[in-house]
Amino acid sequence: MKKVVKYIISWFISLFRVWRREFYLVTHDAGVMLFFVALPLFYPVAYTLIYNPELVEEVPFCVVDDSRSPQSRELVRMADATQSMRLIGYASDMNEARRWMNEKACYGIMLIPSDYSEKIETHRQAVVPFYYEMSLLMRYRTFMSALTDIQMAVGAEERQRLVAEAGDAAVGLDVTAIDSQAFFLGDVTQGFASFVIPGILILIIQQSMILGIAMLGGTSRDRRRLNGGVDPLAIEAPAVATVIGKVLCYILIYAPLTLYMLHYVPLIFGLPHSGCAIDYLLFIVPLLLASAFMGMVMQAFVSERESSLLVVVFTSLIFLFLSGLTWPRYAMDFPWRELGDIIPATWGVEGFVNINSNSATLSQVQIPYTMLWRLTAIYFLLACLLWKRKK
Repeated sequence: MKKVVKYIISWFISLFRVWRREFYLVTHDAGVMLFFVALPLFYPVAYTLIYNPELVEEVPFCVVDDSRSPQSRELVRMADATQSMRLIGYASDMNEARRWMNEKACYGIMLIPSDYSEKIETHRQAVVPFYYEMSLLMRYRTFMSALTDIQMAVGAEERQRLVAEAGDAAVGLDVTAIDSQAFFLGDVTQGFASFVIPGILILIIQQSMILGIAMLGGTSRDRRRLNGGVDPLAIEAPAVATVIGKVLCYILIYAPLTLYMLHYVPLIFGLPHSGCAIDYLLFIVPLLLASAFMGMVMQAFVSERESSLLVVVFTSLIFLFLSGLTWPRYAMDFPWRELGDIIPATWGVEGFVNINSNSATLSQVQIPYTMLWRLTAIYFLLACLLWKRKK
């Protein structure tokens, strides 16, 4: 019994020594501090400032008006009056309009056909082609939203005119057969920052942690090469105690940074922030653990300090796509969905966005929460096995 107690005490002492040494290595390495502290502090601010203002407004467009009627001029006036579109002028024909678009003077062309006025006057459907310059999807989305609103407004006016002309026959006629209302859940402003920043914050947490851990591993490899295969700054301890001690160091460093990123950054910039703080902070615990253990697993692929940058540069774009921020995960092919399932940020983005933006509770994000704990267990076992083999 005494041997067991002595072993347990020795194990915890080893864990504490590993934690203390790792904290020393982190705080005395400028490169690691840059990724562990400076990056989480300043990246969220930089990203949010880049995407403010959140909406693309006053996108320039031109008009080719073959109708030259009061109705066509009213249509153009309505388009120019929206906050999304700005008229730069009338082109004499499509060739001139295309030249303006090629010169980037405008990004859309409204072609009003010659029969537009006639069809409006006779209550027939008129078609007004609109040509987009598709180099940026945000401009396309802005044009589409504005034109849809204009289409509905013109349709409502025509229905009212039709009812007015009908006189007594219009009694009991419903002017608006369908009343359409839009509710933008989770992103009331329809802003790009409100949409993308909550997910980007999770990716910053994961990637900055992995980068710093990989750099620490590469530095240790460099010391081994200079000292005959032995790291003079390493602590002799069991593999499990070493892994847990190191990860505890990383978690303690990231705890206040995570609170700053997930709680105060949305408040400062007015981003969606309707979830319960306790729920998303409890949810983020397995994300931090899984990311830390994953970083220790990825140390096995880092042969020197500089190569840690290559690891993160290679994986960052892949992790962004697989998270579902830029393309829905259900629309991905099976191999990509499976690859995304083993990345902590994938489940972190899904769960945190639901809690933060849509006021979901922890029980309502049970699937990503459970998956994060599973990944924590898997990467913990892999990290222990790799560290034991490394010794």
